[in-house]
Amino acid sequence: MKVVKRDGSTEVFMPEKVVVSAVKSGAPYETARDIASSLSKRSESTMKSTEIRSYVISELRSRKAASAADAWETYDQKHKKR
Repeated sequence: MKVVKRDGSTEVFMPEKVVVSAVKSGAPYETARDIASSLSKRSESTMKSTEIRSYVISELRSRKAASAADAWETYDQKHKKR
């Protein structure tokens, strides 16, 4: 799968980026790995980075890791001006 970034450029989807970001936000490692794995198995050939972000946050909340989802959103708002 390819990721379309906010600036329009594309890169190959790297599940480890999702894992690292989720763990840094406070998600358990296994939860982060499961979410990244589920993204890897999706059938889309491309996804926007914002769609990936929304998916991960939604999955964190549904997997009882709401505090990690909150931390991820807070980081984005503070550092990425979203």
